[in-house]
Amino acid sequence: MSTHIYEFESQMQARRYARVWPHRVGRNRTAGLQLSSVAATSSTVNATEIAHFSRLSSLWWNEQGEFSLLHRMNPVRVRYIREKILEATYEDQGEDARRELESKCAVLTGMDVLDVGCGGGLLSESLARLGARTIGIDASESNIGIASTHASGDPQLSSSGNSLEYRHTSAEQLVKEPKRFDVVCSMEVIEHVDNPVAFLSACAQLVKPGGHLFLSTIARTPLSYFITILAGEYVLRKVAVGTHTYSKFVNPSELISFFQTYRSSPSSSSNPTDFGDFGSDASPRPWITRTYAHGLPTRLEADVRGIVYIPWSGEWKLMPRSSTPWGAVECNYLFWVRRPLDS
Repeated sequence: MSTHIYEFESQMQARRYARVWPHRVGRNRTAGLQLSSVAATSSTVNATEIAHFSRLSSLWWNEQGEFSLLHRMNPVRVRYIREKILEATYEDQGEDARRELESKCAVLTGMDVLDVGCGGGLLSESLARLGARTIGIDASESNIGIASTHASGDPQLSSSGNSLEYRHTSAEQLVKEPKRFDVVCSMEVIEHVDNPVAFLSACAQLVKPGGHLFLSTIARTPLSYFITILAGEYVLRKVAVGTHTYSKFVNPSELISFFQTYRSSPSSSSNPTDFGDFGSDASPRPWITRTYAHGLPTRLEADVRGIVYIPWSGEWKLMPRSSTPWGAVECNYLFWVRRPLDS
């Protein structure tokens, strides 16, 4: 294992965080949490990763090219976001409100939505079409250029005022500003950053009380290595060699453990170096307060769902919640968590 890998507990101690106990999700066994980073720095941007994706930026909107799998995955991600928003509406306002919202195409109307690591804008454009006031950010300036150019060519997006905006910045830089969001998305990003603890903390700080955080990433399992690196990069050549780093993959249990301990700090909006409190009795309650069988969170606090590529149909399938403990999250998965209203 490379020398830059540290156990998650060590990162916590470096920042005076409380110890995080690993949990088992499905068949994911985590002898030690291995979210990789250098804890001494708050920067999450990896220059090598940015250079890699900047070189590929011109290919973002080629549906048969380097990002073809993401093009096919995007509808599944959008449906999942829509599903969770409708579920939350039912829990907050009842069945009538949910049905009324479901009848509309633009279920995100009136919401402020942030897409962290937006790349060429695949998800950002979809969110804007759902009615959201969307901001897409990326650490690659060339990605932002491609995303802006593509959006400007769509009359629906270019004529809708300020419903879609792109900015060349990072999550930790955006935290310094006062604006917070109803929905924060970061899809296929955390496995490419340095210091995932700081990255998760920055994303969490950008969520309004009662808001939603959506992540999509890859579990660190033998199956994911075989599919995404050995097959995807070296055999089938679906993506460029070097796109993925196995040691940076993140297991669902690690995200659950993080949010079982993470407590939104009231001072975080005014202090961008405040990464939230971990384990402090004086802080608001953590985002995940309890789990049940297989270490899974309760449905109202967080959700883990596998997404599986079906090669004979060329489509991605969102796996049912009931399949999560039985291997559905061994490779690609979606993660949703909601910030408590009282934080």
